[in-house]
Amino acid sequence: MKKKRKPVFATIILCMLIAGILVPAATLFIWIFTERWTWPELIPQVFSKRAVLEVTGRKRELLQILGSSILISGVTAALSGVIGLMTARALTLYCFPGKRLVYFFTILPFMVPATVFAMGIQVTFIKMGLNNRISGVIIAHLISSLPYAVRLIMEGTQAVGNRLEEQARVLGASPFQALYKVSLPVLMPVILPAISMSYVVSFSQYFLTLMIGGGKVKTFTIIMVPYLQSGNRNIASIYSGIFLGVTLAVFALLEGAAGRWLKRGGGEFYTSE
Repeated sequence: MKKKRKPVFATIILCMLIAGILVPAATLFIWIFTERWTWPELIPQVFSKRAVLEVTGRKRELLQILGSSILISGVTAALSGVIGLMTARALTLYCFPGKRLVYFFTILPFMVPATVFAMGIQVTFIKMGLNNRISGVIIAHLISSLPYAVRLIMEGTQAVGNRLEEQARVLGASPFQALYKVSLPVLMPVILPAISMSYVVSFSQYFLTLMIGGGKVKTFTIIMVPYLQSGNRNIASIYSGIFLGVTLAVFALLEGAAGRWLKRGGGEFYTSE
């Protein structure tokens, strides 16, 4: 029998995608140790450890800000998962007055530009006393990240439905037991990606954090973006590398958790026979 050959076009596209990821990552790493790299030279003219020494000299402050960012984004992601699950189940499994209006509100943050949203919500938060507070920043991040969680979990809820819960209720389970022991394990492969997406959306917020936090609530993007805008590529590359590493670590952690749920039999609705 003849072996099936992979389409040449698909191989070329795959190689281009891999190069599109690896080449910028390699360039980012080179710029960490580059002091001077002018066009059209292919190799940097001057290498230096200046940026590395400058950043490591402020490692205590950097770790504190990084920990604060992870805490804010983690709380935002957890709240997005819980509220997104309840909202997705309500919109998918139940009929109630104003259902279409609620669904419209869940996608409204997608349609409103971030600048307009930040300027408008800042006035409201000042009146409510939430400006310049971590709680206000978390609520603002939650509004921005929640639509992603709702949409992702809705897809899984539509696939699963409520058949298993009804069978559990018939066998004597309480509503909470049916949700906790039946639906949640099955929905976990979509809940975890929803949480990770919410985390990334929160972790990458700059303008919204600056407006609501007022400069008093410092996150990682608050110190990273000014270096990106100022043209200081050495330090900007270090911060960008840290940002990329933290994001990949969160994705790997949650993807690993989702994989464990699938191995335990919680993802039959998302795999084909």
